[in-house]
Amino acid sequence: MEQVNQRGFTLIELMIVVVVVSILAAIVYPSYTQYVVKANRTAAQAQMMDIANRQQQFLLANRSYVSKTELESSGYSLPAGVSAKYSYTIDLGSGAVPSYTITFTPIGSQTDDGILTINNEGVKTPAAKW
Repeated sequence: MEQVNQRGFTLIELMIVVVVVSILAAIVYPSYTQYVVKANRTAAQAQMMDIANRQQQFLLANRSYVSKTELESSGYSLPAGVSAKYSYTIDLGSGAVPSYTITFTPIGSQTDDGILTINNEGVKTPAAKW
């Protein structure tokens, strides 16, 4: 009887490959999700700085800061990528000296990242995330 050479992988070899790929995925996935959260935070921080610059321009022209409602009525809106991950508020101070605080609150998959704020003096919190 003539023996035929068969080519292919055994079930054991395939199982070993599956186990190795699973271990690599378990190691890489948390790093990837952490990278995505950090990238979303960076995009939000860029928008916060843009709003802060707009606030300074408005202060120079009008001697007061602009509210969120007035800012949005002038045509400003968050980019879709940022608005899907963060909501924002602008709190204006009520004292004799104009002041504001911009707060970005994470939503959805970004929730674990924490709230970001910046005020008219340039103080950014939490400092570790800036």
